[in-house]
Amino acid sequence: MGRLVIVSNRAPSVDGANDSGGLVVALKDALARNGGLWIGCAPEQTDTPAASLVFHHRPEFDIALFELEPDLYRDYYLGYSNSVLWPALHGRVDLIDVQSRYATAYRKVVRRLARLIADEVSADDMIWVHDYHLIPLAHELKALGVMSRIGFFLHVPLPDLQTFKAIPDWQDLAGCLAEYDLVGVQTQRDLGHMINIFRHILRGELRANGNMGIDGREVVIGCFPISIDVRGFRRLAEEGSVNVPPPALPRLIGVDRLDYSKGLPQRLAGYETFLGRYPGFHNKVGLLQIAPPTRDDVEAYRAIRSELEQLAGRINGRFGTVDWTPVQYIHRALPRDELAVLFRLSRVGLVTPLFDGMNLVAKEYVAAQDQNDPGVLVLSQFAGAAEEMSQALIVNPHDPQDVAEAIRTALEMPLGERVERHRALYVHLEKHDIAHWSSTFLKRLGSVEKIGPEWLALFPELQVRAKAG
Repeated sequence: MGRLVIVSNRAPSVDGANDSGGLVVALKDALARNGGLWIGCAPEQTDTPAASLVFHHRPEFDIALFELEPDLYRDYYLGYSNSVLWPALHGRVDLIDVQSRYATAYRKVVRRLARLIADEVSADDMIWVHDYHLIPLAHELKALGVMSRIGFFLHVPLPDLQTFKAIPDWQDLAGCLAEYDLVGVQTQRDLGHMINIFRHILRGELRANGNMGIDGREVVIGCFPISIDVRGFRRLAEEGSVNVPPPALPRLIGVDRLDYSKGLPQRLAGYETFLGRYPGFHNKVGLLQIAPPTRDDVEAYRAIRSELEQLAGRINGRFGTVDWTPVQYIHRALPRDELAVLFRLSRVGLVTPLFDGMNLVAKEYVAAQDQNDPGVLVLSQFAGAAEEMSQALIVNPHDPQDVAEAIRTALEMPLGERVERHRALYVHLEKHDIAHWSSTFLKRLGSVEKIGPEWLALFPELQVRAKAG
């Protein structure tokens, strides 16, 4: 049995300081079991990148960093990954910024990374690639003769066929996805879109076992909803809130990266409608919106920040009094243990993205609640989490009246109903936690039949070098 090799754009911290709550928690045990390796981009760019991976040893697994030049990283990450793929995959084709150098940088980075990885892996290693930053990696690895099992998991949503075609090189990208041995997505919605994309772009055939037949080989596909360390997050909330008094007024809370996909202006519009429609709640409730900055170098993100600040100011100016501020807006990140306590002491959790792969804030809010006096989750129908969390109040974030009514319902919901809804949500989360997610994916990848030398015949124009192990 070989190693588990994780590949992602962002690597874990070398010293383990930022492991809590992230992907590392899910994969640490699996990596440690067989001497695993995590490969990711170095946090700092350099004009003289190393010609090989830079290794760091941790007790549980090794970390290998690949270095990039500043301009190349900018065009690969801020350019193609986050100004082309991110808006397209989130259905915002109007925000796609097509620059030829972006696509060139993206493929150059992935090709360079593939060469570095090919020097380090053997045929019995299992490679798990994460997210949209590295979609062509399987193609490049197999072109170099790497015969390891290679799986891919898309953390963000996969849009429908017509939206996918807004990506300038959509045919090539679909072909790269199909070169993985296992492709995993978050939801049944995304799985349906993937089947349609493979059918119409690659003439794929859906087989009786649920996999896709493409160009004479079988691509294993599946839905693997990601989750959190449910019990761990619950402990954080319980222990942290022991000496913290509840807020003076029932609190609504939203915690989101400052991103146009999160529906923050729509959320504030719904809250404003609620306050306008139900004046009896004035001075009796407050909204805490935490929105850490992200990708400030991209114009679309500067625009959403300005819009959100203006909306918060308008609501406070319209409804606020000397003794009451309807919206508290925090534009910075808070430690995870503080967030757990804030979730536990909030009566309503507002999770209203316009399009999201999963949205783990919804699961964190539920995990943090006091089971004897839980709050209520208001959840967008467009969040991947809505497929699993039907006991939440499901809303259309584009409809401010719908959001307003859900807020009122949540605030007025009797204790018995709150307990019943929370219990059902928590039982499901506890069973389908982050460990279940990772183990399910890896078990599926491990069962995939390994590729053989016949795959190399598909690349006669390349001088390949098979990795014998």
